[in-house]
Amino acid sequence: MADDAPVVAPPAEGAPPSSLSQVALLFLRLGVTAFGGPAAHIAIMENEVVRRRRWLAADRFLDLLGAANLIPGPSSSELAIYIGYEQAGWQGLVVAGSCFILPAALLTAVIARAYVRHGALPQVGGALYGIKPAVIALVVQALWRLAPKAIKRSKLLGALGILACIASAMGLDPVLVLVGAGVACAAVRGATSNGSGARGFGAPIVTGLAGGAATAALNPVSLLTLFLTFLKFGAVVFGSGYVLLAFIHADLVDRLHWLTESQLLDAIAVGQVTPGPVFTTATFVGYVVAGGWGAVVATVAIFLPGFLVVAATRPFVAFLRRSSTAAGFLDGVNVASLSLMAVVTWQLMRTAVVDPTTAVIVIASVLVLVTTRLNSAWLIIASGLIGVLRV
Repeated sequence: MADDAPVVAPPAEGAPPSSLSQVALLFLRLGVTAFGGPAAHIAIMENEVVRRRRWLAADRFLDLLGAANLIPGPSSSELAIYIGYEQAGWQGLVVAGSCFILPAALLTAVIARAYVRHGALPQVGGALYGIKPAVIALVVQALWRLAPKAIKRSKLLGALGILACIASAMGLDPVLVLVGAGVACAAVRGATSNGSGARGFGAPIVTGLAGGAATAALNPVSLLTLFLTFLKFGAVVFGSGYVLLAFIHADLVDRLHWLTESQLLDAIAVGQVTPGPVFTTATFVGYVVAGGWGAVVATVAIFLPGFLVVAATRPFVAFLRRSSTAAGFLDGVNVASLSLMAVVTWQLMRTAVVDPTTAVIVIASVLVLVTTRLNSAWLIIASGLIGVLRV
């Protein structure tokens, strides 16, 4: 075997070896049928690759999941990429990720084309009238579920969350908010721990891409600007896919003025009703901004960092799991991510909640989400129907 050949982990004990075609078929099927967001995707993958196919031992799956949560980008997509790399090397890395992402991206592009052509029809306007407050409810429910896990009853993390909210409300760049919280938490943890870690984890990538996107934004809007902007998103967005909402709002609504707040809510809604990763919201935004090529460019840009970071970090998965500094950086970034989500959700609520009917949709949707396990896609569809009937 050549020295630079990828090292492929052996399958779990008793499992038959997996081929590239098996990897492709599994993740293509998941890309078509996996609704419900990252938590559902991860549960489905665990069932398929640990229990049914026995490609991975449970401990190895948990290591890969921990690494996917520790690096920027969509965790479920990166977990798929990790699994593909484990089973079929570099080819598996590309095939698993592409097969998981592509179906949702294609479906989202089709919806975006219809949206651009027919978004002004009364029936479509009525559906969007009902869907937007439901999207607000989805983000509120995600904040409700994730906040205790992010803060962990830690006074340090609670304080960082409050400071991040204030900084975001004052207009500080989201990248600076995330990196600042991560570095502060890692520094405090490092000062009180004897463990060694990856100091400055992620900062070079974050700083470099943020600078590149900022420079591009000074030029007229182009595919290059679109690519650099979404490349930055893919490189710095941690935590829930809803954090992407804060970044798109800061760059594409406030700074570049490519989208309205109403269009942003529509984009998030489309990400909810399609299978696969929520980050295919980028496909919708790209199409609305720059047509078919815009959809391609935005999709490639936002997912590209995930492929590269997975390839770079796979040999160090065990180290990242043990690193107190890396874990501290992630804790700080996660709590800041939720702060960004909270501030932007409050801002977008003014666009979504415009009368008593939309207020009722928000409240009822939150109650349904908190008290039941209803798939978010059904909630979006029901709210859209209410909007159509209201019109």
